[in-house]
Amino acid sequence: MARTLITSALPYINGIKHLGNLVGSQLPADLYARFCRARGDEVLFLCATDEHGTPAEIAAQKAGKPVADYCAEMHATQAEIARGFRLSFDHFGRSSSEQNRVLTQHFAGVLAERGLIEEVEETQIYSQTDGRFLPDRYIEGTCPNCGYDSARGDQCDNCTKQLDPTDLINPHSTISGATDLEERKTKHLYLKQKSMRTALSDWIETKTDWPVLTTSIAKKWLNDGDGLQDRGITRDLSWGVPVQKGDQPWEGMEGKVFYVWFDAPVEYIACAGEWAEANGKGTADWERWWRTDKGADDVRYVQFMGKDNVPFHTLSFPVTMLGSGEPWKMVDYIKSFNYLNYDGGQFSTSRGRGVFMDQALSILPADYWRWWLLSHAPESSDSEFTWENFQGSVNKDLADVLGNFVSRITKFCRSKFGEDVPAGTAYGAREEALIADLSAKLATYEACLSAIEVRKAASELRAIWVAGNEYLQSAAPWATFKTEPDVAAMQVRMGLNLIALYAKLSAPFIPDAAATLSDAMGTDLSWPTDAAAALTALPAGHAFTVPDNLFTKISDEQREDWQEKFAGVRS
Repeated sequence: MARTLITSALPYINGIKHLGNLVGSQLPADLYARFCRARGDEVLFLCATDEHGTPAEIAAQKAGKPVADYCAEMHATQAEIARGFRLSFDHFGRSSSEQNRVLTQHFAGVLAERGLIEEVEETQIYSQTDGRFLPDRYIEGTCPNCGYDSARGDQCDNCTKQLDPTDLINPHSTISGATDLEERKTKHLYLKQKSMRTALSDWIETKTDWPVLTTSIAKKWLNDGDGLQDRGITRDLSWGVPVQKGDQPWEGMEGKVFYVWFDAPVEYIACAGEWAEANGKGTADWERWWRTDKGADDVRYVQFMGKDNVPFHTLSFPVTMLGSGEPWKMVDYIKSFNYLNYDGGQFSTSRGRGVFMDQALSILPADYWRWWLLSHAPESSDSEFTWENFQGSVNKDLADVLGNFVSRITKFCRSKFGEDVPAGTAYGAREEALIADLSAKLATYEACLSAIEVRKAASELRAIWVAGNEYLQSAAPWATFKTEPDVAAMQVRMGLNLIALYAKLSAPFIPDAAATLSDAMGTDLSWPTDAAAALTALPAGHAFTVPDNLFTKISDEQREDWQEKFAGVRS
């Protein structure tokens, strides 16, 4: 049995994510996890909320809640939405977990012992009123470039210019509004990434099967300009993993926490520990997935993420793992995605522009969204969500091609033969040709899923649905029944077996519809290894039920209403 470890980029805690976030990591990871399980792999699929850092503190402040309470509530909300989209995580953890604290501090201690961490003195902004150093996003003022009066200390949202806090005109603290800001010296820890450049380069060069998008970003950050730079891994914040060397204090680092991009990737490993504890398992159960000296040498580890996360997962986190000198399981394959844009522009939380995950589920079931997003996944380039395209894809692919096929076959069978699979004659030349065609299509579809070619897999699945429709139109059992009822019975038997096959093949993309079909046909969802066997699996006399309508078409009125509702505030 193959063993597959799958992780999705961690969604940040400060709010509900939009559809672009979903299709860039969690959803394709779920597609792959479902496929791997169906074909018999032992799978551990992990994800978690990314809870530390300045944005979490700011979001909690705006919500008027202690940051720990805010994060707990948002984790519960995101977990519920993930269930709504049928994301089949084995565990959905939290980067604020005790397991992540212990493991992050462990890595820091080991890296320090190996000479890969150094102290660096910096100048930062200090607020006397607040009695603390202010991260960039805790400082606002007037942009010197465009005059926007709410520019942040790292960037102006109006003109997108990158800024330093000292660039701002009339800067003030977003915590208290205080203007008594001054520059002060402070010390922070830096991860010496430059010293790991050769080891990183050698490791990346071994990944000859990575997608071009992943490799190109990794090599650009590794080689372009000044190349790989040392990176600060601590911050003057109260919310985060306290800076320690393992279980020992770190002199001079009192009151500081690790930078979120140092501790968040460690949560991939820690999440397995959370999974083990939640399921009454021991240390050995999670270590066999993550430590090559404990059995993880036969694990295939696959990560899913948006392209903006690639540098951290191909450079910074590998520095932590390789630099530790410990036998951690390194990633085998990184599937990265471009961006999904929204109807001629970008998704915008502040302007309410675009469809967010909770809103999507409030208007249509998960399968509608899963199918469109995966069949339009932004793999080779950015893609764009439009309501016209969404409506057309749902109505044609789901309602007409798949749903209509199921409805016609099951209802015709019930009206003419009852709710048992009819016997009829043996399969004829038309049926044998269909089996041969579907055997080839099944092999191609499975190869696309194995290679994590998401859009191609969706296209192949649709072609399999279309083949059934073309067979039904050609065979026309409703006409055959008038003169050769036994032949019509055989054709219906083939149609019902096609439904059972469609349930198995469609489950990674549209799990709810697949479960409905599987229940109706009285079959399981195990992966079919042979089309011929799959299309003779339902014997004569096997009971089935007629399922409810699988998919409802989207009307023009609904599309227009949603298009207006989610257009947001125009600038």
